[in-house]
Amino acid sequence: MRDQDPSTTTEAASSDDGSNERSDEEAPERTAEGAGTSGTDDGGGRGADADALVVDGVARSFGDVSVLSDVSFAAERGTVACLVGPNGSGKTTLLRVVAGLLAPDAGSVSLPDSGDRTVGYLAQTPAFRPQFTLAETLRFYGDLAGVDVDPGAVLERVGLEAVADRRVGALSGGMTRLFGIAQATVGDPPVLVLDEPSSGLDPTMTEHVGSVVRDLADEGRTVLLATHELGTVDRVGDTVLVLDDGAIQVAAAPDALRRETGSETLTHAVNQYIHGEGGDLTVRAGTWEGDDE
Repeated sequence: MRDQDPSTTTEAASSDDGSNERSDEEAPERTAEGAGTSGTDDGGGRGADADALVVDGVARSFGDVSVLSDVSFAAERGTVACLVGPNGSGKTTLLRVVAGLLAPDAGSVSLPDSGDRTVGYLAQTPAFRPQFTLAETLRFYGDLAGVDVDPGAVLERVGLEAVADRRVGALSGGMTRLFGIAQATVGDPPVLVLDEPSSGLDPTMTEHVGSVVRDLADEGRTVLLATHELGTVDRVGDTVLVLDDGAIQVAAAPDALRRETGSETLTHAVNQYIHGEGGDLTVRAGTWEGDDE
């Protein structure tokens, strides 16, 4: 976990940060109204203000490979913005830019100036020292962030307070994801960036993770969530951000997307904004994991 620089705005850097990695998969984002995206924009957003996460014209390339070309959107306090899209569309790259782990080649990211940290980040595959207990690990992250941590209170947010003294290496896959969300909240950052927190989990744990995400947003945080699980998007999302061809193709509430496209399912609605070469609709291998619920 790494914090955003104390400055609340990250702008394009003049040089690459030395990373040569390419995003493994990114998806369209859920943004607020007025995000400057094409297509419908009535996603329940209330317009960018001082409390909003604002991404403006972000571009990012790795060598001669352009991953993000012109990404703009805004997300308000107390909302969940769900980034969806084909594998390889740049979701992870975008999340890393928002979290301050990658500098954009162009554009800027503005974050609320509140909390001991401005942004908390959960990687797609979180890794912790297996020999440490959950409580010890949270205190370690608190020390890194320069904040006092009450492990019991942090773990209670995700339903893991009963296993505070369990070693991280003994956690199940689902509990590890929940613990990853818990560590992202250390220091009470106003923005949480979560990269597929429920990927590969069973339906019960997937639903629980979604409920935790919704609760965190309802407490006033802004959550930017990348996921392939459109059932989760329907349950907890306020805005769907569809990322393809390096840009947000549409930003709207789930119901608005279905209405605008005349679709019965969110999967069908989202796929209307994902196109291959020559304008042909493409689902790209592995685009969605499972059907709408």
